[in-house]
Amino acid sequence: MKKIKVLIVDDSALVRKMLQEMLSSDPELEVVGTASDPYMAREKIKELHPDVLTLDIEMPRMDGVTFLKNLMRLHPLPVVMVSTLTERGADITFEALELGAVDFVTKPKIDLVNTFEQYQAEICRKVKTAARVSKIMLERKYARYIQNAQKPKAAQSISVTEKLSVDAVIEKKSFNRRHFKTTDKIVALGASTGGTEAIKEVLMKLPASAPGIVITQHIPAAFSQPFAQRMDSLSAMTVLQAEDGQQILPGHVYIAPGDRHLLVERDGARYVCRLNDGPPVNRHKPSVDVMFRSVVQNVGPNAIGVLLTGMGDDGARGLKELQGVDAPTIAQDEKTSVVWGMPGEAVKLGAADSILPLESIAQRILDYAAK
Repeated sequence: MKKIKVLIVDDSALVRKMLQEMLSSDPELEVVGTASDPYMAREKIKELHPDVLTLDIEMPRMDGVTFLKNLMRLHPLPVVMVSTLTERGADITFEALELGAVDFVTKPKIDLVNTFEQYQAEICRKVKTAARVSKIMLERKYARYIQNAQKPKAAQSISVTEKLSVDAVIEKKSFNRRHFKTTDKIVALGASTGGTEAIKEVLMKLPASAPGIVITQHIPAAFSQPFAQRMDSLSAMTVLQAEDGQQILPGHVYIAPGDRHLLVERDGARYVCRLNDGPPVNRHKPSVDVMFRSVVQNVGPNAIGVLLTGMGDDGARGLKELQGVDAPTIAQDEKTSVVWGMPGEAVKLGAADSILPLESIAQRILDYAAK
């Protein structure tokens, strides 16, 4: 079996050594070299022809984002960013994802020696996923970044654990048709790998009058608040990190905190957010399946289910449950997904009423909401 060739780019000798040991432990990966700055990395890419880069953000002589811009413009390669868990680091990481980076790994700011190895399974998994992303997809992401840059702006660790189903958090039961009648629509949207950019593309096309939206994106806790703030600055809707008991209002978007499941419940004729500290479901917390099931039980046919790009199958069965209560369902198509795992699994289950390219999803949401 041909191994995936990895080049590590980081100015810290300790991080380079630790990453090399972690990645080399996986039989599918081969670390072909390391570089301490982007200038050295440029020469190593020409010499070693790696399949994937791991890239630090803050480095001497040239920062990682500037290097990434040059790389995607001249020689697109799958990149996994290595970012410290800080708000500033989060903001730069989101810019890197816009540029074309496939995913990111959180690098602990404190006690690196004793904590970084906890990220080994996540790092190896994300590097292997990145290797499957095509050059065409990277070029498309970079072209979209350039196109958006020319437009005016609109006014942790994951380890291998037992894979629990949604039943571990929320018991399956039918939609209660005796709820107080309401005509309010709720959009429930889930995503993972590539999702931060896909969510941005959808939200930027929705007006301030759109229905309330709840979002579960697989993301570390330190990044969910900066992500919500970033989306708020780009969207006509008001985007917030969800809080327990918060009423779900039209024109507002509620993003699950990175360490809590987000549920939707009924309070009379109102919908409210509930945060749940239960175990990971499908090895994720927050889990899309958990959110979808709560929407099935409390919103029923007034919901619109959306599943965007992501690795794995979280959300696929939940989308099928939404379809089962006559809620319209949407899955992102394979061509525009960074990883067609979650939406692809939903399509296999027959859970998607519409299978659409990313650029068409916002309009379909509005079409369903108008019915």
